[in-house]
Amino acid sequence: MKHPSPGARSLARRFLETADRYPERHALLLGETRVTYSDIASQTRAVSHLLRSRFHVTPGARVGILLHNQPGFIPALFGILHAGAVAVPINTFLKPDELAHLILDAGIQCILTETELEETLTRVCEHGVTLEWWNVGELEHIHEPSDDSVTSAPTRDEGDLAVLIYTSGTTGKPKGAMLTHGNLLHNVESCREILDVVEFDRFVLMLPMFHSFMLTVCILLPLLTGGSIVLIRSLHPAKAMIAEIIANEGTVLPAMAQVFRALAALPAEIHVPLRLCLCGAGPLPAEILRVFNLRFPDIPLIEGYGLSEASPVVSVNPIHGSSLPGTIGFPIPGVEISIHDDDGKPLPDLVDGEICVRGGNVMLGYWNAPEQSKEALRDGWLLTGDVGHRRPDGYYVITDRKKDMLKPNGMNVYPREIEEVIHTFPGVREVAVVGEPDERRGERPVAFVVPDEGVVLDDQTLLAFLRERLADYKLPRRAIQLPALPKNATGKILKMRLREMLASGSA
Repeated sequence: MKHPSPGARSLARRFLETADRYPERHALLLGETRVTYSDIASQTRAVSHLLRSRFHVTPGARVGILLHNQPGFIPALFGILHAGAVAVPINTFLKPDELAHLILDAGIQCILTETELEETLTRVCEHGVTLEWWNVGELEHIHEPSDDSVTSAPTRDEGDLAVLIYTSGTTGKPKGAMLTHGNLLHNVESCREILDVVEFDRFVLMLPMFHSFMLTVCILLPLLTGGSIVLIRSLHPAKAMIAEIIANEGTVLPAMAQVFRALAALPAEIHVPLRLCLCGAGPLPAEILRVFNLRFPDIPLIEGYGLSEASPVVSVNPIHGSSLPGTIGFPIPGVEISIHDDDGKPLPDLVDGEICVRGGNVMLGYWNAPEQSKEALRDGWLLTGDVGHRRPDGYYVITDRKKDMLKPNGMNVYPREIEEVIHTFPGVREVAVVGEPDERRGERPVAFVVPDEGVVLDDQTLLAFLRERLADYKLPRRAIQLPALPKNATGKILKMRLREMLASGSA
């Protein structure tokens, strides 16, 4: 089969072309439920018509998707894009005040949601947000129109904005990475080529669908190439999750390290249909890779690197040949990586510097943030903020994560965002948040707090305060009170010293 290269097309058009080729093929499998390409195409057109006729959505308008993992996410996504609008996938773990900031910042006109989350949106409106929403549970009650209003849907091309992906912000507030149709089509085509994706592949989707990794690799990649999605609603219990992968014959599994640990523990007599595993949303510990390779010597488990601002895949280890543990492999086709010093000059092999990325997958910039966009994009390069180097054999290595970013449950969390909220708690003078290793979640935030003079803070009251204002995965495991935070001569907080306190058990 010849795959079209990304040209002046839109994501919705590419999907509908695929659906026309394979109308009765299963696009999505969930337990015993089967959804065909024709089903999703019809729902896509119906959602597009609904948005334009009922909510008066016009080209370029931002429409939110606030949904847990479910089949309705897909026609919601393509329906928004078919209407010429910009899809804004929203983190379902966010609390009402966090959601209010995102909705106001993006200028979201309406949101496609579900019954379980409507109460949350009602609470968002109490924060001064005027908002309309529609429940995708009504999908079965709407139908694509029979007149020419479908074919007259706005045409979009590769230069138009398609998706706003909100990333955790170093300044305390998330910011929206502007990804065009071309950015995402470029990344899909590069991934299709480097991962040897064929139309009979079944991608296992178990991480949140709002995550940029899942959006590109587990939704767009299979559905623009004629493949299928095996949707897993929950990672727990692990036995049930693995049973679904086997029953629905998943072939490609993008997941986080804990999933591969569970697979490696399977009895030898259990066969899995996977041909390829991709570790994303966090680093792959060498021990997990070792035991996985012992259990499944014929299934490659490869590490890569990406970030939302790059749509998101940047590099992967090769699936044919030598995959080098502890590295992020090579750039995917059509993407360049360069290691720069602080002045933007390229550095030689084995010298650490900032990892910079260039290619058709790189975002336009940050929504409503020209200064931050200028800081992130320089002379055609995306400055990732991650530190690493190139080896003489061409493999790239990350040596330091982006600033102080944490990765609980594979989700990006900047300590600054948590610290800003803690600072609003009465009686707090200083605060610093660092990560502590956690066997189940990978990492958990821990808050070190200095109270005002003469104040005794109640830890449980503080944590309850945070629980109302932060998504659960951002919540500190505990709050540790200190008389002062360790600092250097210039007054900078020494977070490394705090991590050492945790590691030694002295905190």
